[in-house]
Amino acid sequence: MVLFRYMKKQKKKTVVKEVKNETKDWKKLLVDLENKLVEVSKGLPQLPESVGEFLVKYGPYLMIVGLIFGVLSTLATFGLMAAFNPMIRAGYAYGYRYGTHFSVYGIVSLISMVLMAMAIPGLLKRTKNSWNLMFYASLITAISYLVTMNIGSLIIGMAINWYFLFQIRKFYK
Repeated sequence: MVLFRYMKKQKKKTVVKEVKNETKDWKKLLVDLENKLVEVSKGLPQLPESVGEFLVKYGPYLMIVGLIFGVLSTLATFGLMAAFNPMIRAGYAYGYRYGTHFSVYGIVSLISMVLMAMAIPGLLKRTKNSWNLMFYASLITAISYLVTMNIGSLIIGMAINWYFLFQIRKFYK
């Protein structure tokens, strides 16, 4: 009986260590990706300081407006899904999968919008953690483009997004 309890404790310790290692792996992967993108952005044409300062100063307010419209459009998308749900199901027999595309994109965009909303107070204070939240939101958006096979938006949209995001990174401490 004592041996069984000892084995059970050892097993719990092993599971906890594995979870901690996986967390470190994810953090390391994100830090490595961020550092790689920083290196790439250094080789690109730099924004003038005045443009960067403008984006940092007024960007959070523009984000608030964008989030309002984003939430409204996402809710409209879910409303359209509810309205056309019988037709979407009927289309599955013919290979149409718009319902899945809208639902995946809608859910992921809501997650991204929540991260952006969480970042706004910190962006006004110019904290690095808020910049990190914006970076994570952009990664989630990139994943949504990849899952929905929207390759044009993945390449062009994320290149533009990351260009501006990494140009203003130096303003956040």
